[in-house]
Formats: sequence, C-alpha cells, structure tokens
Amino acid sequence: MGKIVRVTGPLVVADDMKGSRMYEVVRVGELGLIGEIIRLEGDKAVIQVYEETAGIRPGEPVVGTGASLSVELGPGLLTSIYDGIQRPLEILRDQSGDFIGRGLTAPALPRDKKWHFTPTVKVGDKVVEGDIIGTVPETGIIEHKIMIPPRVNGEIVEIAEEGDYTIEEVIAKVKMSNGEIKELKMYQRWPVRVKRPYKQKLPPEIPLITGQRTIDTFFPQAKGGTAAIPGPFGSGKTVTQHQLAKWSDAEVVVYIGCGERGNEMTDVLEEFPKLKDPRTGKPLMERTVLIANTSNMPVAAREASIYTGITIAEYFRDMGYNVALMADSTSRWAEALREISGRLEEMPGEEGYPAYLASKVAEFYERAGRVKTLGSDERIGSVSVIGAVSPPGGDLSDPVVQNTLRVVKVFWALDADLARRRHFPAINWLTSYSLYVDSIKDWWHINVDPEWKSMRDEAMALLQKESELQEIVRIVGPDALPEREKAILLVARMIREDYLQQDAFHEVDTYCPPKKQITMMKVILNFYKYTMEAVDAGIPVEEIVKLPVREEIGRMKYTPNVEEIAGLMEKTRAQFEELFKKYGE
Repeated sequence: MGKIVRVTGPLVVADDMKGSRMYEVVRVGELGLIGEIIRLEGDKAVIQVYEETAGIRPGEPVVGTGASLSVELGPGLLTSIYDGIQRPLEILRDQSGDFIGRGLTAPALPRDKKWHFTPTVKVGDKVVEGDIIGTVPETGIIEHKIMIPPRVNGEIVEIAEEGDYTIEEVIAKVKMSNGEIKELKMYQRWPVRVKRPYKQKLPPEIPLITGQRTIDTFFPQAKGGTAAIPGPFGSGKTVTQHQLAKWSDAEVVVYIGCGERGNEMTDVLEEFPKLKDPRTGKPLMERTVLIANTSNMPVAAREASIYTGITIAEYFRDMGYNVALMADSTSRWAEALREISGRLEEMPGEEGYPAYLASKVAEFYERAGRVKTLGSDERIGSVSVIGAVSPPGGDLSDPVVQNTLRVVKVFWALDADLARRRHFPAINWLTSYSLYVDSIKDWWHINVDPEWKSMRDEAMALLQKESELQEIVRIVGPDALPEREKAILLVARMIREDYLQQDAFHEVDTYCPPKKQITMMKVILNFYKYTMEAVDAGIPVEEIVKLPVREEIGRMKYTPNVEEIAGLMEKTRAQFEELFKKYGE
C-alpha cells in the first residue's frame, strides 16, 4: 500500500509503491477512486484516475488490485449502457441518483440474473481455445455463444445440463494437458489494451452495406474495414454515424460516445431504445452496446473508453458476428491523451499532442479486421471501425485528422458548405475516397449487378466534369456554354440531388437497399445516354428539362417499389422518342 504525494488534475503520484506493475488498476484515496498506473519511477507510481480527483489530499492511501484494466465479457453486455471503464450507468444511477457519486462501482454484468444455458459439447470431448461449449439466448436477436477462453485447451470432464444459471456458476470443467482442472463460467475477463487473438486475418472483400447511397455506391466501407468521418461542427458527423449504427448490416453495434456533448449522447440514449431493427422488427438496443463518456466526465476515462469498446467488439467478433464500432469522436480521445501527456510533463509534439499520437491512433484502428476466429470449427467474424474526427474549425490539416488518414482506408469528408445548402449526407464527392472499391467490386458484380463498377465510375466522371464546368460558369455564366456541357451540368445535378442527397428522417428514403441503389443509378445514366443523343440531334437542353419523366426521376428515391423505379427507363425512352419525332419533323 502506498500513499499520495502529489495531485495534479486526473494525475496522482504515489510513493511506497514497490512491487506495482505498469497498467495495474489501483484504488486511490479514502474514497477508493479507480485509477491505473501509467508510469513507474523507482518506488513512485504515476496514476491516471478515472474519476474526479477534487478533495483528494497527499497522505491518503493507494491500494493496488494486482489486475490490469479489464472488461467482463459474457451474457448481459447487449442493451447495456456503460461509462468508459465499463461501469453500468443505469445501476450506478439507482445507487446514487442522477449525479454519480465518486468511488462507486458495480459489476459490469448482472450477477443475480439467470440465463438459459444449452450445452453444445459433452463429457470427454476435446476442446481448444475459442471452441463454443454452449449457447445463451441473450436477446431476441443475438444468440450469445459461450466460448473456451484463450490459452485453455484440454478435455471436458464436466459440463452443466441445459438449464438456468447465473454467470458466477461453474458451467464446465476442462482438464488441461498438464493435468490442471480449469473451471469455466459464462463470462471471462480480458485486459482492454491487449488484442484478442484470432487464427488468420482475411482480406476485406465483402462490403458493409449501410443503405446510404453516397457511401455504398461511391465510397464503400468493407466488413472489417476502417473509415474516418472528419468534418466541422454541424456538418452531420453524429447523424451519419447514427444512420450507420441503425442500418448497416452488422449483427452487433458498439457505439462509443467518447467526449461528445451530453445532449448528443442523450439523443442516442433516448432514440436507440425506440428504434426497430429493420431485419427483425425488434428494438435495435437488443444488438447494441453503448459506452457513454461525455465531455463533462473525467478525462482519463475518455482515453480508456476507446479500448473498452473495441475489446467488447472483438469478443462478439470471436463468436462469428460482424460488428460495427462507432467512435464519436476520436478527436476528444486525442485531447484526453494531450491533457494527460501535459500533466506527465512529456515533450509535446505537433499542436501540443503527445509525440506518440500517431502510434496510438494506428494501434486503435489496426484492431479492426475480418478474421478466422479461434476454435476447431470454421467461423468468420469482423470488426468494422468508423471513427468521427472533429478538428477545430473543420481544419483537415489537424494532426488527429492527418494521423487518422494514414491508417484508415475510407475517408468521408463532410463539407460545411454542403450542410449549409441542406445537402445531406454532406459528404463531399470530390475530396472523399475509398480504397476498398476494387476489393469489393466482385461482391457487387455477383450479388447485385455486373455493371456496378462501370456505372459508379461513369457517375463519378460526370461529377468531376461538373466541377470543372462550374469554374467556367462562374466566369462566363451558364448561357455561354455549348449544349453538350449544359447537358452534363443537368445530369450531374440530377446525380447530386436525386441520388446523393438522402433524407435520414423519411421513412422510405432513410434506407436504400443495394438493388434500389443500382436501379436508381441505371435510370439516371439511361437519361444521360438519351440526353446526349438528343443534344447531338440538335435538341436544345431547355426542351429536355421540360420532360415530365425528369420530375418522376426526382421523386424515385421516395418510392419503395424497385420495379416501379425500373419502369422509368421505359418512360424515358418513350418521352425522348416523342422529342426526336417532334424535332425530326
């Protein structure tokens, strides 16, 4: 047991800490605040405290726990709301009211709740790390698979019968090769800063379908991929992440509100329980874990929240699920690193961030991936990480943005000008990019349409051509352009307004399935083909603009029936033929 010698904000220095280890969790002061050792100098330990340190005085005791910062992984994770160090916020509120008292703690998983366990192995079976020994229907959507923890291999000598058990009851015993008997419960602990092991990392060849046209068609994210959404205040980062959490085809969602404003996190907490899962019709919370560590919560816990979230995501990945992890926002996490680094009196790097910022950011994003999991059966799971970055004033040269872009493969650049023009999602199609387009194109070609890549490239070329023409229009005005260029501007505007713009609050347009996306793109490019033929035949663009089908194309995003949308191609052909006849005479 040591004693406090210095307190500077969330950082506490304690003496007489001989025998302590790096990253060991300690109890600080009379209140027993939770802290973690982040530096050892002789008998002195530097501790970052995950709670408010006001009122803590030198001389108060510091007690080591002998364990590193770990999370509990087992039934009860889904539907839960945790803080950055996996304390269940709803239970803490019951203990102390709306203002959580310091030093309070509660088990992350409910100890008294009974879960219905069904064994999938029998006595005498040989098992290896990662093998599934039983299942628990955790929610109406997700079946929780009870796995053999890493580094445990042997023979089942005892297994519980089907029935209801708490997570503290022993459900299996495994005889290891050295003769040791290992008792297994329904949950396991895992240190948050250590990656969970897997057999093999797989290439990102399957897209994460989000139902957002801009993302799926132009800047797709792969399952097990990494993406960043940088953007200034009010450009729609949080709404975009909400949309991805609601609609992406991941089975499990882990949402980390890392240093976000309290009112934004309140929206998530109030909205998610009311949302229906589009595939099952049950509440979306039944496949979601929320980690709320808002900007007014202790800064050190913000740094830990990212690791807590990704460890939970890796656990569900190990069961063979596809997990989407939203981190909102990594800038606030980097600010926590900067504050702690400053109090440690480390040499500052660019803009005061610690010199190791780049390696910390890379370490986090590299825990994403699509993998073959441990275990004797063939299971594939993935963790897709989508991090929002909030640079001051929307400055994309900010060190956090630049270091994030070095490691992520998808960049959705949110644009304040688009947001002001009420173009949502405000993803700028000229500065955004995705490095997964070529690796996932085969999936689109086999499962949706063999023309996907060529249509995407044609639409992108039109948008880039429009950008070049806009420069000329600003100087000479639109009337000075030749008819062909006017036609390109017309169709590019249709792509922007009728395809890229999407209403997150419209019951039909909020989610656009892949088949509908590709049909809408075909309709617009079919209109473009006839438009160019008409211009070559001497028909002025003013006449093409007046065609009734153009209005219908503008409304197709609100039509749920894909066949009805496909019918617009025939209407386009018929109306252009009328136009050709009229001008042919």
